[in-house]
Amino acid sequence: MVDDKLAREEAQRAANYETAKAVAQDEVDHEIAAETRRSSAAQSEQVEDIARGMKQKVVSEVGETEREVGRARVVARISQVVDYVFFLIYGLLAIRLLLELFGARESAGFVKFVKSATGLVYAPFQGIVPSPTTPEGFTLALPVIVAIVVYMIFHLAINGLLRMVAHRKTEV
Repeated sequence: MVDDKLAREEAQRAANYETAKAVAQDEVDHEIAAETRRSSAAQSEQVEDIARGMKQKVVSEVGETEREVGRARVVARISQVVDYVFFLIYGLLAIRLLLELFGARESAGFVKFVKSATGLVYAPFQGIVPSPTTPEGFTLALPVIVAIVVYMIFHLAINGLLRMVAHRKTEV
């Protein structure tokens, strides 16, 4: 009978070992699961913080882009008006140049209209350089040519300034 008792004890010890092993395994599994939940919660919080930051950055960039587009539209409209005004000045000065070049009669209504329309923009350049005249009365009005060149440079400078305002960079 001694042998039977020894076998039972050995079986009991093996069963106790398996039970202790299972309990230890369960405890380890629970600890791993808890740690996973803790790190997942911490990581999830970090992910949420990063996502919130990225969303705020995107929203602010979209807002800034909309402001830039709006400013560019306004500046483009101003540039169109400036172009129109300068093209009118160029056209009227060119007509004045041609009328003087061809010796148009000063008493003609159209000549009076063109001279009165260009009087204000031509006045600073009148007499700046001599205008060669032929005996037949044809005149090359060099001050008109100087005025056109100066207004072209002024026009380019204004458009360059408007482009700088429209396309300014706020961030590098």
